[in-house]
Amino acid sequence: MSKRYTKADLEQIVYAQLDNLNGMHDLLSIMKHQNELLNSANKKLKDEITDFKQKLYPTRKRNSNF
Repeated sequence: MSKRYTKADLEQIVYAQLDNLNGMHDLLSIMKHQNELLNSANKKLKDEITDFKQKLYPTRKRNSNF
């Protein structure tokens, strides 16, 4: 036997799905913001490491006579 859904049943299902979609949208927005923060932090860290390496191992000017 298959269950017959009333209009109220279907509306409840649709509204539950809409709530779930809105929740997923909110989570995706949060994840996007977190990714932007991580990318910014990674760029800063990369720049700091590059600066540190340049201070630790300064490049020498090579003699062009060789």
